[in-house]
Amino acid sequence: MPYSEPTNLAVVACPGGEAFANEVISHLRHMYKHRFSLKSDVISKRYGLERESFVQRINLDNDLRTSDLCIRGAVDKYRTPTFKVNTRFTHFANGEFKCELLDTVRGKDVFIFQDVENHEKIALNDGKNVMSLSVNDHVMSLLVGIDAVRQAGARQITLVVPVYPYSRQHKKKGREGLTAALLGHIYESMEVRRIITLDLHSREIVNAFSHTHLENLHASYQIIRELSKVIDLTKEDLVVVSPDTGAIDRNKFYATGLKKSLAMIYKERDYSIITQDAKNTNIKSIKLLGDVKGKVAFLADDMLGTGGTLLKAMGFLHEQGATKVIAAISLPFFTGNAIQLFDEAYEKGLFYRIIGTNAVYHEELLKREWYISTNVSGLFANVITRLHHEQSLSDLMDNRTIIDKMIKASRPAETKDEQMAAPMGISVNNCDPLA
Repeated sequence: MPYSEPTNLAVVACPGGEAFANEVISHLRHMYKHRFSLKSDVISKRYGLERESFVQRINLDNDLRTSDLCIRGAVDKYRTPTFKVNTRFTHFANGEFKCELLDTVRGKDVFIFQDVENHEKIALNDGKNVMSLSVNDHVMSLLVGIDAVRQAGARQITLVVPVYPYSRQHKKKGREGLTAALLGHIYESMEVRRIITLDLHSREIVNAFSHTHLENLHASYQIIRELSKVIDLTKEDLVVVSPDTGAIDRNKFYATGLKKSLAMIYKERDYSIITQDAKNTNIKSIKLLGDVKGKVAFLADDMLGTGGTLLKAMGFLHEQGATKVIAAISLPFFTGNAIQLFDEAYEKGLFYRIIGTNAVYHEELLKREWYISTNVSGLFANVITRLHHEQSLSDLMDNRTIIDKMIKASRPAETKDEQMAAPMGISVNNCDPLA
């Protein structure tokens, strides 16, 4: 594989996915440089070569293989891959989008990034216009991006969408469409080979694909890592609480990994009422199956929109005697006036902290004392390099082993021998995917 330029891995960032793509690219550059340094040290020692001459040999090989006359950069030093493709997105007055690739992607393995829940101000038309885009705008800009990459002759296309758009429209209840599956069919018809997403709302969506592979990542390790910084997992009496029946499997995973008890909140809903915002929901009554009195309550869910369900659940647990209420949300949308309502709930002491990921770009959340952002860009970078180099994803998809090691490492060993044997915590963000 090439450890310096030229590399066939290319990243195209749609307007909403620019921020997340830049973070992932930062990890990719670090990982490739680290691997290059490690490889050159080991090989040069093994074959008795001077490190500088070995690096020069690699660069010579890359220069010979490139279609250009030669590659820019020093011949005796590491050449950092560019990865990012210069792209221009144009937004016309009637709402249409146009995507132009300013660099070649012919024959490359292209990863297209998009964050459909990014509602911050975005610069378009070469910075001439700044506007907030809707989910539909983001989906359309993604589609024109896919088409531009396909028309430009990319070898294969992978979508990196931490939030799978329309993922909540996955069940048919009468005369309604299956929009999550519809988008899947569109991606597949556009020759998308893979989709990388985070904590997919429903496993049923995977069944919509015949040929496209969907890699559903989980942020559980990153969330537990942040949780261990907020509270002492070895001393606090913690109970994992599922906020509803739909999240029971997710919270069972956390309870098993943390070796803690599991409780569940049961909500009775009036489905003749449509939830409008965090205060006006269709929840009629709440019951708790379990005990949280005098304990730290930890809840986990995949996404948070208006936040009404979570606010009621956290307030209920506070009433039931929980000393602290901590929630973990993989995809923190915080739509409408959700941030304001959570500010009010925090001032009343209804919850302690909310842990979310940077998979959704949200500037206001980062300013809040009660919000903790955990970085999953390293996880995505690991997955991207492994897919690009056709390596296994098993240990990244099922992270129970590294979670178990982290939990054991946080517990003080009773004897010196046990302390020597205690495994050290492993960070997914720092794993070397090319080893």
